[in-house]
Amino acid sequence: MSKTLEELTVVILTKNEEENISECIESVSWADEVLVLDGGSTDSTVEIAKGLGCRVVERNFKNFADQRNAALDLVESDWVFFVDADERVTPELASEVRRVIREGGKEGWWVPRHNYIFGRLTLHAGWYPDYQLRLMKRGKARYDPRREVHEIVILEGEEGYLESPLIHYNYDSLSQFIKRQDFYTDYDAKILFKQGVSPKPHNFILQPLRQFFWRYFTLKGYKDGLHGLLLSLLMAYYNLVMYIRLRRLWINNERRFE
Repeated sequence: MSKTLEELTVVILTKNEEENISECIESVSWADEVLVLDGGSTDSTVEIAKGLGCRVVERNFKNFADQRNAALDLVESDWVFFVDADERVTPELASEVRRVIREGGKEGWWVPRHNYIFGRLTLHAGWYPDYQLRLMKRGKARYDPRREVHEIVILEGEEGYLESPLIHYNYDSLSQFIKRQDFYTDYDAKILFKQGVSPKPHNFILQPLRQFFWRYFTLKGYKDGLHGLLLSLLMAYYNLVMYIRLRRLWINNERRFE
């Protein structure tokens, strides 16, 4: 593949994404290359991606930061655009991406997202603009290996903000929401534990309340009606769960030295 400054590879990380992968790939078919880095799918994800003309690489999944850095090492073009399997790129966003690459001047771009939660576009309570640093110049960006989830890009150079949003089909159902939040709260509790943060008694009451007021009032979750109220309550509840799990980590740690 001959390289020019305008060449772009879209990277999609997958694992058992047969329900999403076709539409995702079709939405990025305008890119110079689509690389699917699969983390061990047992469904038809790999076959579908190959059938749609993508370059597919299979690699054992360790964590998200590690997988994204591996993808950066596989890319040969000058620009990389990370898109998740449950996301879709609109023609407007594709046009804007092409334009900023052509104009140059920055090494990374934050992309806003339209999050659909339980089938509804959610514009408040913290789910918009939900900027993600996804478009980056190869050789100027790496992912912080210490952040295995909620990855952080370490960028060398200037960054900018795009206007056109990614479409993100975030949580299809309440059960999916609960499953993911259970994973995230467990991970976040472990991060706080590693940082030496020990929960105080008031954290179990004040922090969930702050989370609710922040999402429902400050971030205007009330504008989404009962939907916004439910999401604000759920996030407050999982904030409480995180502190409970953090406390358990400290208790288990203390027992080790008894």
